[in-house]
Order: sequence, then C-alpha cells, then structure tokens
Amino acid sequence: MINFPIQNEYLFKRALTHRSYLNEHSDTLEDNERLEFLGDAVIDFFVASWIYHHFPEMAEGDLTRLRSALVRTEQLAEFARKLDLGSLMLLGKGEAETGGRERPNLLCATFEAVVGAIYLDSGIEVATQFLEPFIKEATYDILESNKERDPKSDLQEWAQSQGFGTPYYRTVSVRGPEHSKTFEVEVYIGNRCYGRGDGSNKRMAAKKAAKAALKSLGLDN
Repeated sequence: MINFPIQNEYLFKRALTHRSYLNEHSDTLEDNERLEFLGDAVIDFFVASWIYHHFPEMAEGDLTRLRSALVRTEQLAEFARKLDLGSLMLLGKGEAETGGRERPNLLCATFEAVVGAIYLDSGIEVATQFLEPFIKEATYDILESNKERDPKSDLQEWAQSQGFGTPYYRTVSVRGPEHSKTFEVEVYIGNRCYGRGDGSNKRMAAKKAAKAALKSLGLDN
C-alpha cells in the first residue's frame, strides 16, 4: 500500500467514509461525497494538463479519447485497488456484505475523495505529484493496447459515417436495493435497438450497450 500525503487524520477518514457508514454511525459527521466532487475536478484538470503537455502532436479528438479513458470509472477504480482502498473504506454493514469493497463505482469515488483530501490538506502541487505516477503508467498502457477507443464514440462515428442520426441511450430498468442498483440500458439508432448492457451505473451500462451494438454490426475488431 502506498503512503498517503495527508497530515489531517480527520480529513483522511472522511475521504474513506461512504454514506452507508454515516447512516449507521451517529458519531460520524460527514461522508466523502463532497471530497469526491472536489477530487473529480482535480483529476480532470491534472489529466487534461498532463496529456496536453506530454503529447504536443496529438490531435484534439485523440486527446479527448485518451482523457476519457484515464478518468473513467474502471480506470480510477484500478488506481484505488493499487492503493488497497477497498480494505480501508468505511462502509455500512449491508454495503460491505454485498461486495462494496470491490464495486468499481465505490472504489472510483473513494479514490476521487482521497485526491480531494490531499488537495485540501497539502495543495495542488502535492495532489498532482500523487497522481502523476498513476496517470503516467496508465497512459502508456492505454496507448499500447488502444484502450482509449471508447465504444460509444466508435458507434457514433459509424452511425454518422452511414448518414444515420446520433445514437441515443435509454434506461429500460433499474433493479436492486438503493445501495446496490443495476441499470439496464439500450442503445438506439433511429427506431432500432442495436444493443443492450447492464452495470452498476448508467455510464457503465451504456458502454456495454455500445459494445454489444458494435459486435452486432461486426465492428468490434
């Protein structure tokens, strides 16, 4: 586990506190959602700045796809796993028992909250120093494996090249308890459904739907 550059123990604890824990512990004053909001903004700024300066010849569209790949839920969740944040998160009993410590959206949110806490505790320079090793390693991994291609972007490019309208995504169902929902999303081009996917949030479900659509069109290679 990597050491965290946070001097304020209360701030660090708050970064690890999920709202489900707050509901079960009246002595805990605040969850990590505000820190998550702040950390998300810090990460977005740093990633955009870092790739802009490190890839001066990269076109705007490719920069956008690379940034999206670096800040997506699954990637930030992977950073959280490297920090072993799952074992450190403060979760309610029900959330912990239903696999919350491995859930990508919770790991992502906690990583963002930790970054927000580092920023508040030590400033932007320390926050960016903390982020850089993660972003650097992930960037070259993404570029080598072409992970930056977003299936939603690929589907949209195909639809537009064929003279169709922009694909749109429709949530068709939401299942499960409040702390562990599963969203099901369909993607349409015109009046035709091309794919369906599910996930723990709408963005993940839409991405799977786009992947399914590309596969049905023979465009998933």
